[in-house]
This record gives sequence, C-alpha cells and structure tokens, in this order.
Amino acid sequence: MKALAWHGKRDVRIDNVPDPVIQEPNDAIIRVTTTAICGSDLQLYEVLGMFMGEGDILGHEPMGIVEEVGENVSHVKPGDRVVIPFTVCCGYCWMCDRGFQSQCETLQVRGQGLGTQLFGFSKLYGEVPGGQAEYLRVPQAQYIPIKVPEAPPDERFVYLSDVLPTSWQAVAYADIPEGGSVAVFGLGPMGQMSSRIALHKGHRVIAVDLVPERLEMARRFGIEVLNGHDYEDVPGTIREMTAGRGPDSVIDAVGMESYGSPGSMLAQTITGLQSERVAVPMMEKARADRLNIFYQAIDTVRRAGTISLIGHYDGGMADPMPMLKLFDKQIQLRMGQANVKHWVDDIMPLLTDEDALGVESFATHQLPLEEAPRGYELFRKKQDGATKILLKP
Repeated sequence: MKALAWHGKRDVRIDNVPDPVIQEPNDAIIRVTTTAICGSDLQLYEVLGMFMGEGDILGHEPMGIVEEVGENVSHVKPGDRVVIPFTVCCGYCWMCDRGFQSQCETLQVRGQGLGTQLFGFSKLYGEVPGGQAEYLRVPQAQYIPIKVPEAPPDERFVYLSDVLPTSWQAVAYADIPEGGSVAVFGLGPMGQMSSRIALHKGHRVIAVDLVPERLEMARRFGIEVLNGHDYEDVPGTIREMTAGRGPDSVIDAVGMESYGSPGSMLAQTITGLQSERVAVPMMEKARADRLNIFYQAIDTVRRAGTISLIGHYDGGMADPMPMLKLFDKQIQLRMGQANVKHWVDDIMPLLTDEDALGVESFATHQLPLEEAPRGYELFRKKQDGATKILLKP
C-alpha cells in the first residue's frame, strides 16, 4: 500500500509499504477513505525527529471502511463505516471506565512515563503506525472504532477522530458559566472549532490570531475576532471588551507551536540536534524560553476564572510558571489529551441531525494522499489560507 512515511526533518514521502494484517484477536483493518493533517503532525515534521524512526507512518485522524476484523471483535464488522480516535485505548481499565481514555492503563507508554498510545506519533507514544495511508491496522478494535452513518460525506464525521472531541473537551474544561464569555487564543483547527462549540453553547467568544484568513474564517461563523498584530496589549484590550474584568474563561489553542513560536522553535531545535540518549532528558528537563500565549491567557482571564489549555506545551518539563499570579487571581487551570470516546455521544447529534458546527465546509484543502508532502508544507507555512487539510487515499 501507499503511506506517508517520515524520513527526516521536513522530509516526508509517499512510500510503498506492506499492507497491514491482523496480528491480535482484537485487531481490525480499515481501508482509509479520508485522513487529515494535524498541527501536532507538524511537530514531528519539524523538530521532534529524535523520537521518530525512519519510515514511521504518520497520521492520527483517519476514517474509512472496515475490511477485516479479528475473532474477538464484534463491535464492528466488515463494511462498517468508522472513525478511528487518535488515542489507542481498551475501554475496560480503571481509567477508561472513568472516561479518561487518554490515560488508558492497558496501553500507557510506561517506558516514557506518558499516557496512552497514539496513532502515528513517535516513540513517545508507542510508535503505532498511523492513518495517512491506504490501510490501517486498528488495535483494540473491540472498543475504539466509532461507527457512523453511511449517507453524509466523510467531511461530516472525520473530525470525530481528534478535532471535535479535543475542542469539545477544551470548552468543557473551560467551565464557562451560562451566558458567559471566553477568549480563544489561536484560530488553527482546534481554536476554530472550540470557538464554534462555545458559540453554539450560547457563550460570547472573542478569538485572537495573527493570520488574516483564519480571522476571516472565524468572523464568517459569527465570532468576534482580534488580529494580535493590531494591538500592543491584547489582554488589556480583551479586558476592556469584558467590563474591565476579563472573560470568564480563556482557551489557549496555541501552546508552543513548533512552527509558530520562535522560543519553542529554538528550544526544540537544539534538542532535536542531540542523540536520543541526550535528547530525551533534555526534552524532559530543559527550560523553554517563553510561554508567551499562556502568560497572555493568565493576564486576560478574570479573577477566579478558568484557563483551558488545548495547545501542546512540549518545550520541556521545567517551564517557568507564574505561581504567584495564578494563586493571587485564583485561576483554575485544566488541560490534557482529549478523551475522545468520552465526548462522542455529546457531539454526534450535531453531526447527524444537522451540520450545526459547519464541519462539512471546515477543510480549506483536500488533496490526494500522493500530495501529502505538499500539504505539510502548505500547512507549515500557512500558505493559501491553509487551516485544515484533508487527504484522500
């Protein structure tokens, strides 16, 4: 089959690789019909190569048709149309039973001290072959595939793999009071969808970004937007817009983008130049030189408000935290990898009854799988208005 494989920094290629096969009784094989490029894919593409292996298959946002199942799989059958969450989880352990599937105790990557395995995401998360390919082996298929109706197009459902549940969790963790306000920093896919979900729930949404096309996309959906280039003091401006107090909540959908934050870029690039033996402890302990958006979130949110972190902070484990300010403002802070299956029942009616969140028109680009390397470059450079790119094997 054809698959997008990692070969080095900014070097991804379409390779011919062996078709996946059933290896365990709870496996399934799906024929991928649509898969997406995620912002976190760019971290692997850009500077986290020390955790990648030559030929690793990328991608963690696929959907498709079940081709074959193992003998222990009854949840789905050949011919079913399914979305595959980006988290590999069992559904029966202590964590899964409590709705924390991203912490699945059966699949935790204990050797790295991290949570559950992820599709297409390096040695840090189990090095499970990803879904930017013609076919995908799905472990734990007795639980994780999400069955979807046959009729609407893939664009209606593919975001159940990551974007929708991650954004839904971000809004839930933001704990916005009824009729309250939220500021969203970053209008990439997660920020766009978080903004739409918060607006759908009846909240006032003020979103901030630097890219005109992303600002316009949010504006078209009825969201108040600010171009960060136009204001010397973005937190102060948002406080002025919210009775001088600040919004009830802030969602940080930026984090330290490997392709957008110079401070993080430097820290990660230095780490990426090291051998794996040196790089892993550096990644765990090296201090990143700035947490710019997180600091702005702290300045922006009202006292006794809530910050929900959805952006990846992967610059290290010794990042400086303004504890006095967090304590003095009595800020609640929630974050974490999305527990996809926990939120599916809440989201599904918005996809099957109507397209309330505008998901069918959400993608800015659709490309054949063979053009995936060009898609990565478009997304990395934010060219041609690229916000969300779907690949069609």
